[in-house]
Amino acid sequence: MTMTDGVTLLRGKRIILGVTGSIAVYKAVDLASKLTQTGALVDVIMTDAAQKFVTPLTFGAVTGRAVYTSMWQTDSGSGLPTHIAHVGLGEGAALYVIAPATADALARLAHGFAGDLLAVTALAARCPLVIAPAMDAGMYAHPAVQANVRTLVERGAYLIEPDEGRFASGLHGKGRFPETPALIGAIRAALGRGGNLEGRRVVVTAGGTREALDPVRYITNRSSGKQGYALAQAALDAGAQVTLITSADLHPPYGADVIRVGSAQELHDATMRETIRADALIMAAAVADFRPAAAAEHKIKKGEGDAGLTIQLERNPDILAAVAARRERSGSPRVLVGFAAESRDVVAYGQEKLARKRLDLLVANDISAVDAGFETDTNRVILISRDAVEPLDLMSKAHVSETVIERVAQLLT
Repeated sequence: MTMTDGVTLLRGKRIILGVTGSIAVYKAVDLASKLTQTGALVDVIMTDAAQKFVTPLTFGAVTGRAVYTSMWQTDSGSGLPTHIAHVGLGEGAALYVIAPATADALARLAHGFAGDLLAVTALAARCPLVIAPAMDAGMYAHPAVQANVRTLVERGAYLIEPDEGRFASGLHGKGRFPETPALIGAIRAALGRGGNLEGRRVVVTAGGTREALDPVRYITNRSSGKQGYALAQAALDAGAQVTLITSADLHPPYGADVIRVGSAQELHDATMRETIRADALIMAAAVADFRPAAAAEHKIKKGEGDAGLTIQLERNPDILAAVAARRERSGSPRVLVGFAAESRDVVAYGQEKLARKRLDLLVANDISAVDAGFETDTNRVILISRDAVEPLDLMSKAHVSETVIERVAQLLT
């Protein structure tokens, strides 16, 4: 999903973005912009030090909303939301994000100081607090800073750990402000707490498997992994603990435990291991039905196949069938979701697969459609269960995933 498509979890949510005096403020502008593009309503509070790096006008331009720079008026000179601004800003907010949070800001927050609008709003707000520290290498590791971070986390603040890297000072270490996708991922994780999958463990598989012919060649398929990654993100948005088993070369969603695999056998082994204590398995990976009986030890040379090349294939393990068989003995995972990519008779083949694999839900799509399925950002699927067939209109893979996750939550309850 692109940011302009919106994010259901964020759409219409009011987020307070507190910005303090770090050189990373320029990244906070991008964060405010991207959050606004998701559909969130972003109210920015800037400290005096933050305004030394970026003007309030910049934040106002990307959010389309007033920017708050003092306890007495907005940057435009207009009145505050109420005569007690710190209460007015906190009312109805879904989240208070302080990013970047300097060492000074962390100290004031940890000790309950109330000398400016950013700090006093943190005392008055009743929504969750998210802090994203950013400071030079040695500062973040300092015992005083670490003590303040621990104090805030113990009180319930959600910490976005800083990255490691090079600083403007030339030093190298931990303390860099994370990039926008990681920040938004962490914000989504914080908002997802209390979702309809909170406390659940969901395993998602994604991507096409790769079956080696020789050290440089393999047999695969056109699966990009986009749908599986979107499913992992939707499960995270619903509050689940997510394990993503993937062969795709995509950036994984923030907060997912990622296991990289290549072949169907590797995918089988990882899935069997990770689903022992899972609540649900969503098998979105496109698993090769066959693999070469033996991979060549060395690269197959062109001259060796002048008369043609014959490859002996053997069946790969049926992962869903193996999980379903074990579930009958152990009861875990409680929910099994499969995918089917068909070029004809989609519903008939889907119903047959649902029964044969003993699934709770099957997501079927017609791969002959040019605007859906493999390698696209959209999909048109049919949800097939034991007692219903539900066609969905063409929509983004993110929105398909949200619908699937809603069904998984219903099945678990």
